[in-house]
Amino acid sequence: MSQPPTSQSPLSAKEVPSSFADNQAYFDESRWQKFTRRLKEEPLIPLGCAVTCWALWGATRSIRSGDSYNAQRMFRMRLYGQFFTIVAMVAGSFYYNSDRILRKEYEEILKERKAIEKRNAWIKELEARDLEEKDWREKVKEVTQKRKEEEDVARAKEEAKKGDGVVTKAVKGLRGRLAGEGEGEGGGGGGGKP
Repeated sequence: MSQPPTSQSPLSAKEVPSSFADNQAYFDESRWQKFTRRLKEEPLIPLGCAVTCWALWGATRSIRSGDSYNAQRMFRMRLYGQFFTIVAMVAGSFYYNSDRILRKEYEEILKERKAIEKRNAWIKELEARDLEEKDWREKVKEVTQKRKEEEDVARAKEEAKKGDGVVTKAVKGLRGRLAGEGEGEGGGGGGGKP
């Protein structure tokens, strides 16, 4: 898993203030910061590029003015500048190799941490959507059940008004049976045999 940011910035040897220890934006490097850091790490490369460009500009100026001796001198200067730049690049790559390896490891850890944060945020979003969907389904279930109960109550009221309802029929049937039993007991129970 990823480790929390240390109290030392990977971009400089300075200690990070404690209020910035958890601030990831402090550890992220912009393009300008990377450019200035690389300039500070290897200042000879831009110097060699500048000498090469200056020699090319001087050679162009000499050719336009017709000074072939100075043009040849500037072309040689361009070669020396390019050679110096290549040597500076190779020497810098050997000198800063361990720093670059550490920098790549740091960038991989940072990338992994961002991927984990993105995954956790996505999982949290999915969980929130699940909860919303469950709440929505419960509300829909409650509403449909309430509508069904209201429809049943309305149907029962209609049946009660009509007098054709199941309950009404059952009550009438019971009344009829009770009335039939009451007549049978009261009419034939006085004398025994006729």
